[in-house]
Amino acid sequence: MPDITPEVLRRFDVSGPRYTSYPTADRFVEAFGQEEYVLALRQRKVGSVGKALPLSLYVHIPFCESLCYYCACNKIITRHPERAQVYLRYLSREIDLHAAHCGVGQQVSQLHLGGGTPTFLSDDGLRELMNIIKRSFTLVPGGEYSIEVDPRTVDEQRLALLAELGFNRLSFGVQDFDPEVQKAVHRVQPAEQVFALVESARRLGFESINVDLIYGLPRQTPESFERTLAQVAQLRPDRIALYAYAHLPERFKAQRRIITAELPMASAKISMLARSIDVFAKAGYVYIGMDHFALPEDALAVAKRQGRLHRNFQGYSTQPDCDLIGLGVSAIGRIGATYSQNVKTLDEYYDAIDQGRLPVTRGLALTRDDLVRRAVIMSLMCQGEVLFQPMEEAWLIDFQSYFEQELQQLHTMTEQGLVSINEEGIKVTPMGWYFVRGVAMVFDRYLQANRNRAKFSRII
Repeated sequence: MPDITPEVLRRFDVSGPRYTSYPTADRFVEAFGQEEYVLALRQRKVGSVGKALPLSLYVHIPFCESLCYYCACNKIITRHPERAQVYLRYLSREIDLHAAHCGVGQQVSQLHLGGGTPTFLSDDGLRELMNIIKRSFTLVPGGEYSIEVDPRTVDEQRLALLAELGFNRLSFGVQDFDPEVQKAVHRVQPAEQVFALVESARRLGFESINVDLIYGLPRQTPESFERTLAQVAQLRPDRIALYAYAHLPERFKAQRRIITAELPMASAKISMLARSIDVFAKAGYVYIGMDHFALPEDALAVAKRQGRLHRNFQGYSTQPDCDLIGLGVSAIGRIGATYSQNVKTLDEYYDAIDQGRLPVTRGLALTRDDLVRRAVIMSLMCQGEVLFQPMEEAWLIDFQSYFEQELQQLHTMTEQGLVSINEEGIKVTPMGWYFVRGVAMVFDRYLQANRNRAKFSRII
């Protein structure tokens, strides 16, 4: 465990992408639309003959019953459950359109329901959605099937239904256990409720339970967050996702309800992060990378030890690098050497499907340089190293000359103790793992070209 002090965190606190993809989503263009996406789907179908390449599915459920003030997700606040029924009908039609282009029965090894609040759907709605998915896709045994859960929307019976439907991983949105913080962000959920749900989930046999936390929220202090950390250590989820709150009220309307004067200072945020790293390490958690921690026996920690860690639009994953189909409003997908994103409003989404069109509004066809750099960045983000010879053989490049400028930039990071470089390759140090986004940014051609990092969240 490196000595991650507040001073070290402050030194490397810069803005930068999270690299759930490269190039990042801000590079997507509207010139990439339905026609280009359909071509990618058809090429995948042709290329998969006899291979049954696995797929990952992401389904976006945008509805929430109440507004969480910190939220930057694409969501619709409503207390009308019938709106979800209409949405499911259109999701079914979008899935049918995909099946028409890439075939029925494609094997799926990873499914994630996000939002919004996926558990906004009723029991019947959840059953209907899973039936729709299974009608067109084959969920393979041993896959990762996860759903984001608002603790206020479920009880043990609902968790039992999720297990019955095939979900084996849950992610509970906790953010903070402190009652004053919960009031300030309009998300009140007693700690006892979360503890009871996690106990029920374990009893029901879910393979992995994740808890989301956010530091930097209004009314948070290092002392109050210390109490939340102690409760999380006692709860002992299999995985912890610890995010820094980015206050961008000019971009996200919900955040305008947060009282700016109640936000903790930067020094307090850094103190919270430093204590989080220390508490989780002492509790036996493995630092996976970025903002993820896992118990040593969790599949994510095992994958990291074995060099099998991958990264996609949902974050770190144990699943092999595979194509991703995004379903629903604003969902992002990746097929072959392309990225795509659906329209962001319900009206646009319904209109596209009523016209018999896939609701893609923008995307990107990757160049050879994009693919080379993606391979380097994902190797850094997932394995913490880049080996020159395998990269040269895979992409037919001379690494030293292709990335001459980038290697020069990395020399500063070697002096700072973040990376080491030798004749075999680049290796991220134990301390560098906590700032791996900054290391990856060196190889981001777009970021280096325009230096416009203000639109990204800060690393810390």
